[in-house]
Amino acid sequence: MKHILAKKNQILLKELVRTDFKLRYQNSVLGYLWTLLRPLFIFAILYVVFVKILKTGGAVPHFGVYLLLGIIIWNYFVEVSTGSVAVIVAKGDILRKVNFPRYIIVLAGSFSALINLAFNSAVIAIFIIISNTQISASVVLLPLLIIELFVFSLALGFLLSALYVKFRDIGFIWEVCIQGAFFAVPIMYAFSFVTNKSELLGKILISNPIAQIIQDARYMLISTKTETVYSVFGSAWAWLIPISIVVLISLYSVFYFKKQSPYFAENI
Repeated sequence: MKHILAKKNQILLKELVRTDFKLRYQNSVLGYLWTLLRPLFIFAILYVVFVKILKTGGAVPHFGVYLLLGIIIWNYFVEVSTGSVAVIVAKGDILRKVNFPRYIIVLAGSFSALINLAFNSAVIAIFIIISNTQISASVVLLPLLIIELFVFSLALGFLLSALYVKFRDIGFIWEVCIQGAFFAVPIMYAFSFVTNKSELLGKILISNPIAQIIQDARYMLISTKTETVYSVFGSAWAWLIPISIVVLISLYSVFYFKKQSPYFAENI
């Protein structure tokens, strides 16, 4: 019986992912090409403003690729977390009619975003090859970074979607948080800009899992001169800080979502 239910849940998840991905580009002339064009357009704008006009990132090797990689990782995080906020409420009619695990709805959005990340990764791979970046031997650990990114983004998705069912203000609050976090995470600037101003501020910012993931990915794929948790704190044990944040948020998010999920249908 459990095997049959698990199989049904897998089929449902697959169909929700497929539907979500198709609806996203429905009635669009360029369709799935927007998966690649959107981050490239954002990259082009930021590159012109911050590299050509403001002249930032001059000391960073391959700053264009450095910038693009940060944008791609950040876009995935935003897509999963922001896209999850109202997803339970949006599926209210289905929740009232069909009995299935509620977490599948949030999980479907995460896998749909993961498909986008895969396409964008192919683009960044091309830029890396063309730019002949300094790829570190630690690149073998890149899948662990992707897992960390997936888990952290999904955990916030669970928490935000469950909170939004009861508190609609969460949507506005998270929108403000995302706007602020965009400038707090080293996407448009070299992280050395922060550490040169304040070592303490650098330690605080690099403890953010998203900042840690972006910097580690840049270290692995672009330049070993990129500052990471290790170089900022001077200890490999410092990686336990962002990892612990991911674990704690994940545990609480799963607990809260599981606790609230039986009441989703009646609270929507």
